Amino acid sequence: MTGDAWPASWLVPDWPALPGVHAVCTSREGGVSAQPWGSLNLGDHVGDESEHVRRNRELLAAAIRRETPGACTAFLQQVHGVEVLALDAANVAASEGAAFDACVTADAGVVCTIMVADCLPVLLAHDSGLVVGAAHAGWRGLAGMPPGRVRDEGPLPMGVLETLFEAFCGKVREASEQTAIKSAAEIAAHTQAWLGPCIGTEAFEVGVEVREAFLAHDPTAARHFRPGAAQGKYLADLPRLARQRLAVMGIAAVYGNDGSQRWCTVSNASSFFSHRRDAGRLGSSGRLAACIWRDAGV
Repeated sequence: MTGDAWPASWLVPDWPALPGVHAVCTSREGGVSAQPWGSLNLGDHVGDESEHVRRNRELLAAAIRRETPGACTAFLQQVHGVEVLALDAANVAASEGAAFDACVTADAGVVCTIMVADCLPVLLAHDSGLVVGAAHAGWRGLAGMPPGRVRDEGPLPMGVLETLFEAFCGKVREASEQTAIKSAAEIAAHTQAWLGPCIGTEAFEVGVEVREAFLAHDPTAARHFRPGAAQGKYLADLPRLARQRLAVMGIAAVYGNDGSQRWCTVSNASSFFSHRRDAGRLGSSGRLAACIWRDAGV
């Protein structure tokens, strides 16, 4: 993918090229919204003018179609859960606004799109180029703690990366020309992941309940939390928590966000929207989008 279709500040994953796979993560640049949503806000629930959001989404869709003519996307509603939507050419239009935090597809020209503003976007692609997926991975999604759930309700469900990969494996098996069903371990060994911008460690202060939710899954997650300035507060490393989850699934080819400041949505106000930075001060924050799709050339 050349990236000629969009502004230079949009992020193109730095992973090895896969046949027919395209991916991009937007920045604040390239839209029509006024401040404080300037300029490419893609969220339709943050107080921005609906006409501006509609036009911004059209601009993103047009940029994608310049890479892949006929490509289509649904802008889902992210709710900090773990549910995955299997997108295809037949349901993509009807899925607009549906409440899902991850999506997967094996259909050419169907774009998996996830919106974020501090949460971590995660993109997956199989080495064959036949299946791609995307997840909105805030702490609740990663830990399997959707809003309203408390820990004493029983064992925690899988996190959003696990549910996405489960659906991803199903699609790989369906798309494979081989008759033998591939194991999850084999699929993971041939899967790439890319982590986009998110709230950085120095800005992501959380309570003890967040740390405990991760430790309930894996006690070694403790190494991704540092004591904060206040009693009972911790600084959490969201990208490394995600990398840990991916490693447990067997996905070793992970690119993008390494936890350094250049990836921090809070610290880079000119490039990224940030709910934590802007919502209290300005009343709202826009939304970035991470997109991945495959074309018909595979």
